[in-house]
Amino acid sequence: MAAGLRKRGRAGPAARAVGLCGQWLRRAWQERRLLLLEPRYTLLVAACLCLAEVGITFWVIHRVAYTEIDWKAYMAEVEGVINGTYDYTQLRGDTGPLVYPAGFVYIFMGLYYATGRGTDIRMAQHIFAVLYLATLLLVFLIYHQTCKVPPFVFFFMCCASYRVHSIFVLRLFNDPVAMVLLFLSINLLLAQRWSWGCCCFSLAVSVKMNVLLFAPGLLFLLLTQFGLRGALPKLGICAVLQVVLGLPFLLENPVGYIVSALFTSNFIGICFSRSLHYQFYVWYFHTLPYLLWATPARWLTHLLRLLVLGLIELSWNTYPSTSCSSGALHMCHAVILLQLWLGPQPFPKTIQHSKKAH
Repeated sequence: MAAGLRKRGRAGPAARAVGLCGQWLRRAWQERRLLLLEPRYTLLVAACLCLAEVGITFWVIHRVAYTEIDWKAYMAEVEGVINGTYDYTQLRGDTGPLVYPAGFVYIFMGLYYATGRGTDIRMAQHIFAVLYLATLLLVFLIYHQTCKVPPFVFFFMCCASYRVHSIFVLRLFNDPVAMVLLFLSINLLLAQRWSWGCCCFSLAVSVKMNVLLFAPGLLFLLLTQFGLRGALPKLGICAVLQVVLGLPFLLENPVGYIVSALFTSNFIGICFSRSLHYQFYVWYFHTLPYLLWATPARWLTHLLRLLVLGLIELSWNTYPSTSCSSGALHMCHAVILLQLWLGPQPFPKTIQHSKKAH
């Protein structure tokens, strides 16, 4: 009898947790109309969408044909390093010379071995599917902390975008690898883990230099939070990590590495780019809902914001691009820039002015 009581006592916390979860779900059902409008339900909606994305991504991998673009070139480039070539000017793939920093080499060297020297495309697709789900998780955590965007928008951010699924699991570009590290960095910065956030930001830059488009924003945050003197050590973390990662190549041919890897804020950079490759969409896709809903512009209703998202998606899915698709994309970018200019907002509450360094 005593053993039975002890057994029920041990199950008590679990039962209470289940009860609280049930109450929360019942409350959510009672307020189902608010479920898609109130940012406090972001995590619940995100969990449902992530589960849906598991099935969608699996279906895409097994039902839609893979298209070879850069994967073989990536594998040829890292294979050169594996064979002992550290002179960046001598590292080439089918599409030309290696133009990505050292972090790219190390990460894709791991993928080289994980995929049977780059030959197991299906394994690579499943790895990138996990990467895609990790990206969504990190993005949802950011939106949960900022509490700016109504949850119904997230459906259009994930399940409805063919182009982004294609970039991740049908093309295997290196852009998603850089962006998942960037979103990890943003989560760490929101958690006031500034040193770790700068470290992950530098790792993202070491995969692909487009992440430097976010650098003005990071610099502004560091100067605001710590001042010039306090920001310098954080910037030093970014610089030292780049040197450490590139050291084997710098010792072999420093000029070749710097010229090849390094001379080849984000949304503004996209807006004024002279040309855009389709994989560039992932550079800013997951930030579009925040850019559209973070500022209260009365003239920009929910319907108009969704229309902007839809036109951007349609423009990026038009192949080859036309004058109409390019014009629509520029128009949508102009609308976003205008509402950002007219409705600036203060920092999120999670970014507080403290001098505490982590």
